[in-house]
Amino acid sequence: MNQQQGSTLQETTTAMPAAEVLAEAKRFFARRNSIYAAFVEKEGATFVALRGQGGEEVIIGVAPAEGGTRVTGSTYLFDQQVGRFFSTLPPARPAARAGPPSEAGAALGGVPAGAPAVGPATGTTP
Repeated sequence: MNQQQGSTLQETTTAMPAAEVLAEAKRFFARRNSIYAAFVEKEGATFVALRGQGGEEVIIGVAPAEGGTRVTGSTYLFDQQVGRFFSTLPPARPAARAGPPSEAGAALGGVPAGAPAVGPATGTTP
């Protein structure tokens, strides 16, 4: 079993626009300590390929996602640095929920959709 497999491909979702994610990835990896620095080798609208110490490759890809941008990082040896980069990205915005209010909302004084209104003093329906 390959123990490295779980860390060679990492993914997160961020509220940051795709172009900004890629620009930030280039800045982040260029300013790492000397053995963990990586510099642009190739880039496009949806990815940046970086090359680091000993020829190590780091690929950062972006794609639209609900609530923001899905960011994928692939590397063999720089997995901790990819994780650290992901931790600097703002989290994705929660998706708007459709449908009736939750039970928690009703417990806080809201009335669930479709429920009859009850008079406060008598407990009867008006």
